[in-house]
Amino acid sequence: MSLPIPSRALLLSALLFSSLSSTAQPMTSTHAAAIDLPRFMGPWHVIAHVPYFGERGHVASRDEYTLRPDGKIGVRYVYQDGFGEPVKTLDSSATVKPDTGNRRWTTWFFGVIPTKFRILEVAPDYSWALIDYPGRDLAWVFSRTSDLDDALYAELTTRMGGHGVDTRKLVRVPQLKEQVGQPGFAAPKKP
Repeated sequence: MSLPIPSRALLLSALLFSSLSSTAQPMTSTHAAAIDLPRFMGPWHVIAHVPYFGERGHVASRDEYTLRPDGKIGVRYVYQDGFGEPVKTLDSSATVKPDTGNRRWTTWFFGVIPTKFRILEVAPDYSWALIDYPGRDLAWVFSRTSDLDDALYAELTTRMGGHGVDTRKLVRVPQLKEQVGQPGFAAPKKP
């Protein structure tokens, strides 16, 4: 049975991430407080990311996390290819690596392809989060709200740079239609 094109692209993306993780460096911060998983659950808007083919051109994208009874985390990625396009979703699950303060996760795409990510920092009120992929090749700025003011965004990119992420690669993801075409924001796949 042949997978639809979007599924094949996501499968290839997950395979790429899986192969990159074999050379990952451990997170250097050992003094960071543990992530409160129940507080971390819920929707997170993707304010910025280092683009890759699995997310490039998406608008109004967000991750939604749910604690499941089996101890795993339900992950739903919600996005559009343009503001006039239908909403699409991709569901997966994640496990938290023990003894990491709930900061290192493995996400399972299609139930069989593992990818890893780390929660670098979370605001004291859980209003924003900084995420990276081991090796710091990919990174994300998350927010509970769909819009983040420029001063806070600048502060968060500085913080992310302090974790070794090359912030010159970050681009903002349009969450609101009026952000399309603004400096620093990625172009949508479809107008």
